[in-house]
Amino acid sequence: MPHTDRILSSGRASLAAAVPPVALGPLDGRYQPAVAPLVDHLSEAALNRNRVHVEVEWFVHLAEHAVLPGLAPLGDEQKAGLRRIVTGFDADAVAELAEIEAVTVHDVKAVEYYIGRRLPALGLGHLVPLVHFGCTSEDINNLAWALGVKDATTDVWLPAARALVADVAGLAESAANTPMLSRTHGQPATPTTLGKEMAVVAHRLGRQLSRIERTEYLGKINGATGTYAAHYASVPDADWTEVSRGFVEALGLTWNPLTTQIESHDWQAELYADVARFNRVLHNFCTDVWSYISIGYFQQVPVEGATGSSTMPHKVNPIRFENAEANLELSNALLDVLGATLVTSRWQRDLTDSSSQRNIGVAFGHSLLAVSNVRKGLARLDVAEDVLAADLDQNWEVLAEAVQMVMRAEAIAGVEGMDNPYERLKELTRGRRVDADRLQEFVAGLGLSPEAARRLSALTPATYTGIATELVRYL
Repeated sequence: MPHTDRILSSGRASLAAAVPPVALGPLDGRYQPAVAPLVDHLSEAALNRNRVHVEVEWFVHLAEHAVLPGLAPLGDEQKAGLRRIVTGFDADAVAELAEIEAVTVHDVKAVEYYIGRRLPALGLGHLVPLVHFGCTSEDINNLAWALGVKDATTDVWLPAARALVADVAGLAESAANTPMLSRTHGQPATPTTLGKEMAVVAHRLGRQLSRIERTEYLGKINGATGTYAAHYASVPDADWTEVSRGFVEALGLTWNPLTTQIESHDWQAELYADVARFNRVLHNFCTDVWSYISIGYFQQVPVEGATGSSTMPHKVNPIRFENAEANLELSNALLDVLGATLVTSRWQRDLTDSSSQRNIGVAFGHSLLAVSNVRKGLARLDVAEDVLAADLDQNWEVLAEAVQMVMRAEAIAGVEGMDNPYERLKELTRGRRVDADRLQEFVAGLGLSPEAARRLSALTPATYTGIATELVRYL
C-alpha cells in the first residue's frame, strides 16, 4: 500500500469533535450517531484535512523526485513531520484554518498558508515556495474530494450496505422453504417462497454493490486549464505528465490525463447513479416489507418500553422502514442533482461543482441512515408462518394455472377432451374463490391421464412453488 494510503487509514485525530453543539439539520442532530463515521471523510473539516494531505504529499513528491533544480530528498524526520501535519489535523487545526480563511477569503489559499507556517519548525522554511507549486485550487480540491469520497464509500458506506445485504440473504436462507402467496398486481397469484422473494432483493442489491466496488476514483494535477503551462514555463526539462501520473496514482487514485481546470467529475456521476440505484432497490424492499407487515406475514417484536402511538397502546408501527423510505428519497434527490450538475462546467471552469460537492456527505448520510434503519427493522421481525399458510389455503384458485398447463401438455400428448383449457379454467375461477373440494372435483372430471391426475390431485397452494427453494442457492 502506498505511504499516502497508509496515512488515510492510520490513527488520526477524529473530526467529530468539530460538530457544532446545536445542529440545523437532522443528520448533525437527531441522527448524528448513525452517520458520525462520515464526518471523518465528507465534512468540511475532512475536506480541509484532505487538502492538507494532498498539499503535503505534493511537496514530498516534488522533493523526493528532485523535480525542481535545487531540490534534494527530504530527511526521514522532515517527511514524518510534514505528515504529522495531516495526522494531527484536529479541532484546533480546524479553528486555525478558519481564522486564516477569514483573512484570505479563499479556502485553498488558507491551506497553503497553514502548511507554510509549519515549515520553519521542520527546517524547511526555505521551501515555503514549494507549497502549492504549479497548482490551481482545483488541483488540490479534486484530489481531496476523490480521497474523501473513496474513503467514505469503501470504509463506511460499503461495509454498512454489505451488512444489510447479508441480513437480507440470511432471511432468504432461513425462509427458503416457507411457502407464500404471490400477489401480482396486488391479486393472488402463483405461490412462491418468502425466502426466494428475499433472495431476489439480496441479489439485486448485491449487483449494485459489485458495480460500486469497481468504481474508478479519478484525479488530476495539471494546472489552471489542464495544460501544464505554469509547470513547463518554470521547469521546462521536467516530464510533468509522468510527475502528475505518479503522484495521483500514489494517492491510490486513477490518473485522468485530459481535463479542463477541473477534473470532469464523470466518475462521481457514475458512482452516485449506482448508489442511487441501490437506494431505489432498497426503497422497493422497504415498501414491500411494510406491506407484508400490514397483512400479517411478518410480526414485529415489540421493543421494551417503546410506544407505537400516543393514543393507541396496541400499535407496533413499522417506523424503521418508513424512516428508511424517507431518507432514501432524500438521498436520491441529492445524488440525482449531483450526478446531473457535476458533469457540466461552463467552458474551462465554473464554481457550480464547488457548492454542489459540499452536499455529498448529506447524500451519503441519508443513505447510511436508511441502511441502519432497515437493519434495525429486520432485526425485529418474525415470520408469521401460520398467517402465510392460512392465506395460501384460502386461495386454491391460484392452481388454475397449473391445471391449465397440465391440460395443454395432455392435449399435446394426444389425450382427448383437453380443448380450451384456459377458457374452462377462466370460467371456473375468474373473480371467484375456489376451495380445495371444488378444484378437486373439477380436476377429477377432466379425463386426465392417471399420472397427470395424480400430480394435480397432490398439488396444493403451499406446494405449488416450483423450484423456489432451490433458487435461493444462487445468492
